[in-house]
Amino acid sequence: MIAIVDYGMANLRSVEKALLKVGGDPVITGDPAEIARADKLVLPGVGAFCAAMSNLHGSRLDAAVLEHIAQGKPFLGICLGLQMLFESSTEMGSTPGLGVLPGKVIQFFEDGMPGPDAALLKVPHMGWNEMHFPRASRLLQGIDERARVYFVHSFFPVPDDRKSISATSDYGYEFCCAVEQDNIAATQFHPEKSGAVGLQILRNFASWT
Repeated sequence: MIAIVDYGMANLRSVEKALLKVGGDPVITGDPAEIARADKLVLPGVGAFCAAMSNLHGSRLDAAVLEHIAQGKPFLGICLGLQMLFESSTEMGSTPGLGVLPGKVIQFFEDGMPGPDAALLKVPHMGWNEMHFPRASRLLQGIDERARVYFVHSFFPVPDDRKSISATSDYGYEFCCAVEQDNIAATQFHPEKSGAVGLQILRNFASWT
C-alpha cells in the first residue's frame, strides 16, 4: 500500500489518480496507524510552509512520517513535501521543518542569492522547465536529460550536502529541484502534473522496493 498523507494542505486526488494510472495502490489517509502499515509513503503539499508544519504537528502526522522514514521504507515528497524534509524555511520568518535532511528552504532571489535575470523573472516560478541530472537516481531512472516538468513554487531547498541533489533546474540561477538519499526521494516539481515524464517518475516510485 502507498499511503498519501492527508494533513489538509495538498492536491491529494491528482496524486492518487496518477499513482493509480501507473499501477500503484494508493490510499489517502490522515490516520497515523494506517501510515504505519504502509509500504510506501507520499507527502504532497501546496501552500505555506509554517501552516503545513503546524498541521502535521497538530495531527501527530509528523511523528508518523519520521517513523516511516526511520524504518527505511520508500518515501516520496512532492513540492511542499520536499521542503518540509529540511531543517527550516525562511518563509514568513523562520520555521523549523522535519529536519530529515540538513539544509534550509529559501525564496527565489533572496538577499545574498541574486540572479542575473532576477528583475525579468516573476515569483512564483510557474510552468514547465527543464531538469538536469548531476548524478544517477532511482526515482528519475529512464528520464531524459533536459526533460521538462511542471513547477509552481516561490521557495526551493538549499541542501547542505550537495550529494543529495538528484536534479537541478534553472530560474535565474541553478536551483535544486529533486533530492534522493537512501530510502528518501523528493521533487520540488509536481510529477502528477508533468505528463508522461511525471508518470514515469511515479511509476519508478511505485515499483521501488
